[in-house]
Amino acid sequence: MFEVSLLVTALMFGGSVLYAFGFAAFLFTALPAETAGPLIRRAFPHFYLFVLGTAAVAAATAFSTDQISGGILLAIAATTLFARQVLMPAINTATDQGAKSRFKLLHTISVLVTLAHIGAAAYVLLRLSNV
Repeated sequence: MFEVSLLVTALMFGGSVLYAFGFAAFLFTALPAETAGPLIRRAFPHFYLFVLGTAAVAAATAFSTDQISGGILLAIAATTLFARQVLMPAINTATDQGAKSRFKLLHTISVLVTLAHIGAAAYVLLRLSNV
């Protein structure tokens, strides 16, 4: 189970980094904002499901080897569920209503959550690589 946890955590880490720093950034440089925005909006639910699923599987398989890593991965899954079900709809509502300051605040929170997930996953990878 240790190997599964390590590999799934690595998949989550790599996928999150690629999405946050590759895909999203690329879209906004390659497409006009009025095209990139709706495309990102459609992609985010899938991204969150990816993070939620990989974090849950990694957590379930990590607990037998390292309870701290399992707990961190479980926290990633829980906060991803919050981001997908609460934060993302609030961001979309703010966008639809033209509430720019609310959008900026909520978007900043979502970016910080994603960066925290990436940092936490990196920490777990380092912990698991030393087991």
